[in-house]
Amino acid sequence: MKAKVYFCVKKFCIYNKKSLLKSVEKRIERGKKMWLIAGLGNPEKKYVGTRHNAGFAVIDVLCKELGNLSLESTKFRGAYTKTRIGSEEVLLLKPLTYMNLSGESIVPLAQYFKIPKEQILVLSDEISFAPGDIRIRKKGSAGGHNGLKNIIAHLHSEEFPRIRLGVGAKGEKEDLAHHVLSPFSKVEQAEMEEAYERAAKACIAIVEKGIDQAMNAFNQKKKGKEEADA
Repeated sequence: MKAKVYFCVKKFCIYNKKSLLKSVEKRIERGKKMWLIAGLGNPEKKYVGTRHNAGFAVIDVLCKELGNLSLESTKFRGAYTKTRIGSEEVLLLKPLTYMNLSGESIVPLAQYFKIPKEQILVLSDEISFAPGDIRIRKKGSAGGHNGLKNIIAHLHSEEFPRIRLGVGAKGEKEDLAHHVLSPFSKVEQAEMEEAYERAAKACIAIVEKGIDQAMNAFNQKKKGKEEADA
């Protein structure tokens, strides 16, 4: 009788160990497939609608498009939520660190969920592009953008994809900080609203169909001309 009980207990333990291992393997596998889409910006209300907050605006559009989501989690010095795009698990994030410390939110969150750098998609403003233009890149330098600089410093790599949203160049005598923290004109704002929508579609295309296909669809066409099925 004792031998039978011992055998059952041992069998139960082995079964539980296998179940635990499978559970861990599934979590690791989910981590490999998960994407992090991070929009850069500044968290205070006074920065809403400014050029530097273009990344935040795209996250707002994605939240709406993917089911009126709210960024309910506030760990890792950011506001984020988990959702799905197609079959892929995705985190949508707004770092709450202020722009220049964005990496202090993005990188720890990515590390916790075991998200590879190739699946950390960053949305940032770009002064060298006209308002309304967007450009997808697989990797690259910060190009003078302090938010991207901080992400690169914490990730120890430039090899993460990003979507750059044109916000227009500063005036000849205008201070750069003043420019990126200023609101858009009415004409520019209309162009940016369209750009936010296109950038959100580009995010979805990257996750569902891969960055190469998304780049072909969104980088080579004039603003407002991307195909809906890209």
